[in-house]
Amino acid sequence: MTEDRLARIRLLVGSGGVERLKNSFVVVAGLGAVGSYAVEGLARAGVGRLRLVDFDIIKESNINRQLYALGSTIGKHKADVAAGRVLDINPACRVEPLKIFAADETFDTILEGDPDIVIDAIDAMGPKTAFIAETQKRGIKLISSMGAALRTDPSAIRVGPFAQAHGCPLAARLKYWLRKKNSPPQFTCVYSVEPLGRLRLAARQAAAPEKDYYDRGRRRAALGSLPTITGIFGLTIANTAIQTLIASRG
Repeated sequence: MTEDRLARIRLLVGSGGVERLKNSFVVVAGLGAVGSYAVEGLARAGVGRLRLVDFDIIKESNINRQLYALGSTIGKHKADVAAGRVLDINPACRVEPLKIFAADETFDTILEGDPDIVIDAIDAMGPKTAFIAETQKRGIKLISSMGAALRTDPSAIRVGPFAQAHGCPLAARLKYWLRKKNSPPQFTCVYSVEPLGRLRLAARQAAAPEKDYYDRGRRRAALGSLPTITGIFGLTIANTAIQTLIASRG
């Protein structure tokens, strides 16, 4: 990478901060509406190694909110498109696309190599719960995305300890399932305190399942979402990771 690519970041965080980012290793699981923007922020900040995990392919219905979804990328694997974009931004990045599902048999592969931070942008409850519990068991630093769908107010987005997250139905369900797994909620999350309101809650309850789903328990309701809010979630996660990496690495 030429020096000019990170000149503005160096002005803010200094050469030491830039070097910490270059020497950092981050895993991002889930490359959809939130995860794609998280990767974008990390790549543009000069993070030196990224492992990008998503088994899914890009569909036309992704175009309203996912960074990698374009007319030219429909049918391609999200992980491959993501890796190509990262290298276009930062050719020096060691980027590893993994086209696999987050599950017990793949956790060793996903988490291999002692990542500095893992980002959870998985949207299916079962895999999300299992993935978070695994990172907690291994003592890996985690930043997790809570529910961004159905939200419209960017000023309601918060960052903080998962145990203190409130106003988010997904976080409430996740707390229940993590307790069932005896997994202590000791990680950071991004969430919204915006009340959903009766109309949006009714829409959530009435939402039809996605037409395309997989045999791994991934069937989901199709929830309304804005590209702005999901993107802000992802960039907020990236910002939190960047600040943590700059502060924590020696």
